[in-house]
Amino acid sequence: MIEHIGVLGAGTMGLAIASLFAEHGYEVSLYEPNDEMLRSVKNRLNKGTLNIQLTNNFEKAVAKADLIIESVPEQLTVKREVYRQLASAIRHEAIVASNTSTFPLQTLAQELPFANQMVIVHFFNPAHLIPLVEMVGLPATPPSILEELAALLRKCGKTPVVLNKDIPGFIANRLQAALMREACYLLDNGVANAAQIDTVVSEGLGLRWAIKGPFEIADLGGLDIWAKVTGQLFPALSISTDTPGTIEKMVACGDLGVKSGSGYYQYDDPDAAAADMNKNLQRLIAWKQNGNDELNDN
Repeated sequence: MIEHIGVLGAGTMGLAIASLFAEHGYEVSLYEPNDEMLRSVKNRLNKGTLNIQLTNNFEKAVAKADLIIESVPEQLTVKREVYRQLASAIRHEAIVASNTSTFPLQTLAQELPFANQMVIVHFFNPAHLIPLVEMVGLPATPPSILEELAALLRKCGKTPVVLNKDIPGFIANRLQAALMREACYLLDNGVANAAQIDTVVSEGLGLRWAIKGPFEIADLGGLDIWAKVTGQLFPALSISTDTPGTIEKMVACGDLGVKSGSGYYQYDDPDAAAADMNKNLQRLIAWKQNGNDELNDN
């Protein structure tokens, strides 16, 4: 039974994940080795009511944990070092989960003594708002572990999706990357500018995808139609395996998006831009929930 949860890394995702479980009554320890970041997180938590134990002591953070969620930077060497430390610090029966967004579990768990107790639990940013959590285990992972974690997530208001197979990027990021590849192709080849492409997605595709997934939409449109559409368009779509040119150029110039104040767009107030996104997400999620409730009532 999961009662104590240790979260490793107090960045954007780690703090949101720790807060989620604390809000639902779980005992949470949040580990962060960077003292400056730890002070910043402490100041933020002091303004609220969440009961999260902050620490820069690795062993203290994981010693009692039934579930440890790794949310450190997306660098394989960093993650592997964390797992090396975990091997001698965790309880024998503890479950270890990674919030990685790209690395397959097979790569992360290689040669670890707790490999069969390790899973992917991929939250989507912003983790406190987006319901989706992707999960995957190894072939030797006991099904009871995934079932217990899925039940925990549902109790916290999340929508877990357990993949049948471990694959880089899982489902959401692979679909997101496929769309981004084509969007960058259209931009780089002068078909449309960033604002035009974003408008097409937000005012068209995105509205349908907020209600139905791609296979439901294909069924609604007619699979005979989609057979013709895919047959005609697939040969014309981008098959590039390189980082898009516009992204490479902007990163080289330090234009990283909201976090730097400029990217495809300019952001005079980065905090306001993020807050506006969160507000709109909250409204959309509430609308979806209310719509589902109305359908269930009928």
